[in-house]
Amino acid sequence: MFEVLLYSIATFFLMEPIVWIIHRYVMHGFLWVLHKDHHQKYPNVGLEKNDLFVLFFASASIISIYFGFEKHNNLFMGFGFGLFLYGIAYFFMHDILSHRRMKFIKTPKNFYFISVIKAHKQHHKHREKDKGECFGFVYLFPIKYYKSSFRN
Repeated sequence: MFEVLLYSIATFFLMEPIVWIIHRYVMHGFLWVLHKDHHQKYPNVGLEKNDLFVLFFASASIISIYFGFEKHNNLFMGFGFGLFLYGIAYFFMHDILSHRRMKFIKTPKNFYFISVIKAHKQHHKHREKDKGECFGFVYLFPIKYYKSSFRN
């Protein structure tokens, strides 16, 4: 079971650069048609086409966990649980803190959370497909947002 925990943690941390690439080159690339509505309104209300990406990652997580249990494969299980954990972090950081899609949690006054929110707001200043920055969700965004939030 220790292997599953290690694979889960590794997957969680490796998901951020993978999702950065997907966000930059797929969501702001050939699948902009699904992501565009996410940049058209801020803050977001209700479901968007962009939410289909969540279904993709959730399906990958569920399938990996299922096959991991079914085949007694720790790598698949760990990958699935790591995806699940990243999905929870993404949901919290992106949907709850940054976009305030659910307002049941007050924004923490911690420099890290403030950094994430500032970086994501900067990302949403650009409404076009090709212009943008700050494609990370959990920790991969320019250091200047950490620094500016730490000083405040």
